[in-house]
Amino acid sequence: MVLINILLVDDHTLFAKSLSIALEEYDEIEQFYSTQDVHNLSEVIVGKRIDIVLMDINLKDLSEYDGLKVAYNLLKINPTIKIIMLTGYDLPVYKYEAKKIGICGFLNKNISPDSLIDSLLKVYQGRTCFTSENDEIIIEGLTSMEKKILQLICSGKKRKVIAYELYISERTLSNHLQHIYDKLDVSSSVEAITKAIQMGYISPIY
Repeated sequence: MVLINILLVDDHTLFAKSLSIALEEYDEIEQFYSTQDVHNLSEVIVGKRIDIVLMDINLKDLSEYDGLKVAYNLLKINPTIKIIMLTGYDLPVYKYEAKKIGICGFLNKNISPDSLIDSLLKVYQGRTCFTSENDEIIIEGLTSMEKKILQLICSGKKRKVIAYELYISERTLSNHLQHIYDKLDVSSSVEAITKAIQMGYISPIY
């Protein structure tokens, strides 16, 4: 029988405890650990012989970075570690970023224990588990400049002010906005903001 050591990285103690209790009845789980120490993850993974890391995206109470950035840094140190994002922020842009940096899976926290175990076994065996794998909404990701422009527009700033803050001309700003509209398949800044929130480019966790 497969025996898996799991490490959960999450800032909600109650969720960690609930998941621990839910997984107790599954023989496939050898040990379940949870931590809120994002600065020593590599040492914990080696010391506990962790097979799979479950990581939330929203780690605002634990780190200046979100879970995707923490996972990215962890993979740079240990490229072989298997990481699954387990989050309530089930948004297309996060899935896109997760796949891009080499995450093994992306699951919603509403997943049932049975489905979670199935996903853990898939990843343990070298496969991936992404919900809605055929729902590829993002054709081309937004650049960091385009994301910044969206954030500034969302904050209510006028185009002239945005151009001044970004040290670009209003004409260049208009070109960036058109590229954003094309990528998001929208025709106005209001539609762009709405879709960007839905996709995760403008997120309530920041």
